[in-house]
Amino acid sequence: MTDKTKRFPLSLSSLSEKAPRNGARSEPHRNASGKTATPQTATLNASRHAAGPSVRTISSSAASQGQTAPSHKAATHAPAAGNRSTPLVSDAIRKAMTARVAKQGVKDSKVLAAMEAVPRHLFMEPALASQAYIDASLPIGYHQTISQPYIVARMIEVMRNNSVGGVLNRVLEIGTGCGYQAAVLSLVAKEVYSIERIKGLHELAKTNLRPMRVANIRLHYGDGMLGLPQAAPFDGIILAAAGMEVPQALLEQMTIGGRLVAPVGDRHQVLQLIERVSKFEWKSSTLEDCHFVPLRPGTVT
Repeated sequence: MTDKTKRFPLSLSSLSEKAPRNGARSEPHRNASGKTATPQTATLNASRHAAGPSVRTISSSAASQGQTAPSHKAATHAPAAGNRSTPLVSDAIRKAMTARVAKQGVKDSKVLAAMEAVPRHLFMEPALASQAYIDASLPIGYHQTISQPYIVARMIEVMRNNSVGGVLNRVLEIGTGCGYQAAVLSLVAKEVYSIERIKGLHELAKTNLRPMRVANIRLHYGDGMLGLPQAAPFDGIILAAAGMEVPQALLEQMTIGGRLVAPVGDRHQVLQLIERVSKFEWKSSTLEDCHFVPLRPGTVT
């Protein structure tokens, strides 16, 4: 536990103060229902939520400085949603989500603290903000979803359960989506690299994360099935989409002793753990059933 009070990485009030005066925002996209929706931004949401009760968040100076992952129990206060048109998004709701995830079997205290620290509602469209902390996947546009909180925590916990006490110097995420999981990863890993194949989502994640000033995340637009060889090797790799098998390119980019966690399958999907035990040897194990969007090659502009 650290004695220093820090923010993740900036308070919501700080974000609202930096909201653009001209109201500029990303180009609209279509959500899962087919209706046109403007991608939310952390700045926009923060400005809407600025005048309300305080929220406790957890973080450390390390993430804002791009250094080693933060100690997970430093606390601070920041305004939360307080207008009457949107149900209150409070520290109690986020704590309740974290408690539920723990009850479902996630025991890693650092992962749980990261889940409690990251304001999930800021990564979603304002209309869905009130549902941000339920245990369900929700639409983020482009026929994609933000994963349910339990599965995010579970996959990161499994990736951290390595032979070096959970140390993750460099991790790779395949499927950035709206940027939420990358934000959680930034609190448990020194460096986070994340690839998104859909240009609109890549831009959305940048828009969401930029005002939060998470300095240890590197976002890339490209084909996630190819990985990121220029930044390899990775201590951990996590996939947010399911293929029939894990691409060999990703296996080759793991460190020896590294762990890859991915959903595998078509209609029936299972969460799979792959560990690299030597230069030419990997071992895999099946963890539990899951459900993800399909893993696809190439890019979408």
